[in-house]
Amino acid sequence: MSGALAGLAAPNDPNLLVGIETSDDAAVYRLTDEIAMINTVDFITPPVDDPYWFGQISAANSISDVYSMGGRPLTALNVVMFPSKHLDMGVLRDILRGGHDKVVEAGAVLVGGHTIDDDEPKYGLSVSGVVHPEHIITNAAARPGDALILTKPIGTGVIFNALRAGKIPYAGVERDVLPTVAALNKAAMEAALAFDLHSCTDVTGFGLAGHAFEMAAGSGTRIVLNFGAVPIYPGALEMYRKGVSTGNNPKNRAMLGDALEIRAKLSAEEAELLVDPQTSGGLLLALPEAEADALMATLSSRGVSASRIGVVEAGKPAVIVA
Repeated sequence: MSGALAGLAAPNDPNLLVGIETSDDAAVYRLTDEIAMINTVDFITPPVDDPYWFGQISAANSISDVYSMGGRPLTALNVVMFPSKHLDMGVLRDILRGGHDKVVEAGAVLVGGHTIDDDEPKYGLSVSGVVHPEHIITNAAARPGDALILTKPIGTGVIFNALRAGKIPYAGVERDVLPTVAALNKAAMEAALAFDLHSCTDVTGFGLAGHAFEMAAGSGTRIVLNFGAVPIYPGALEMYRKGVSTGNNPKNRAMLGDALEIRAKLSAEEAELLVDPQTSGGLLLALPEAEADALMATLSSRGVSASRIGVVEAGKPAVIVA
């Protein structure tokens, strides 16, 4: 979709500190020497049929972009597309209740929104937050020697598609997957900011390999992932083995092209997990190797089940899977 911007003049404003140049998670605009504003918007189709879970997951997904920039969310606006002629208003109320509860949990304020009729429900948030102009965390500042930590498992893309196809039990997904998917990345980022955090991105629609490559490209480094250390949601690999996939997997793989080099002996199904599109995924954090163990301990103490999954090296931007 980025090609649709071709021919448009690039912003020329010295106060725009983070724009579209590095495919970062949100825009950052300096208001004063002490305050910069973070702006982001995201909305999704329902990953599950339960409207309250849908609202929570979508809101957490939208708010995550503020956390990934090192910021604090302040306000949120609902973005709603809803088939009012086909679904009961009670469904919409539950979606909005889920979103509202997650915004409140984030310490932000839901201040309004916009709704239109559409053939399929879609929901998300436009979120505004703040960060100090000198303390912005971007996806373009990883350094050779950094350790990489991931704060949520991967595999939601295939799991949600399997749910729609009736190939995986909902009860297990609700128990083992949804609470983590709907969890805010607040605790993870608050913990990380106490360390010398160099770079961060949240892992969403481009999959782990896609977002790792954005970090590599923005930073002018290469990323080496240890596939054996990557956490995977229960059932995700099994669903690939049963032939379930997503429409985004081929697109994500094509986007990476030769930049993804798989050196490990992976099955075809394991390789699919690298490009599995995530919904409300975890944070990919880059910080000095010497601080990684301490951050892991801090994350664990805050209830975040994180994993050290790789390192940053000097070299041509690429993602190497070892």
